Amino acid sequence: MRLSQKLNTKIKAGKMIEMPLNENSYADWSCHLFTADRTQYIIMSNTKSLYSCVMYGAGITDDNRFIERALSTIREFMEDDGQPFVYQRFIAPDNGSVSFAKALNRSVTGSMNDLVNHAKDWLTEDELSPHDLGFRLNDILLSSLARSKSDFYWKPSEAFKQLADRYSDEGVSRDDRD
Repeated sequence: MRLSQKLNTKIKAGKMIEMPLNENSYADWSCHLFTADRTQYIIMSNTKSLYSCVMYGAGITDDNRFIERALSTIREFMEDDGQPFVYQRFIAPDNGSVSFAKALNRSVTGSMNDLVNHAKDWLTEDELSPHDLGFRLNDILLSSLARSKSDFYWKPSEAFKQLADRYSDEGVSRDDRD
């Protein structure tokens, strides 16, 4: 899990180290603490695809509680998004070895800031729940996800699906994922 400085300060996870992207792209998540209408929220975005979910920040006072709630939120969101297999097969096995690191790069940080700006508006103006907010965030077109120069924008939900297709190409059939 890659933590923003603000989130690291809240959960007191210690000194952040630089780490390359995890070999298992599903297991690499970037997390940031933000406030909307005086309420704390934490956005968790898959670092490679920016596929995101959001949870309340209240009550999260240390790194263990953060890990527990973050993984639970990611699992519940993915189940409701029709992707329980992906969570069970590619994320859950790495849950026992969670480590914290600095943000991967400015592109990820900038894209997450864009997602947070949308999140703040939808949380305050549309009064979306954090859970429902994830579905809306994953439907935003982001230029940082372009696969080539001819692609201008791509949605996090599409980018996350491409990760699944990559694993399908490596021997996990689509039927096994359903």
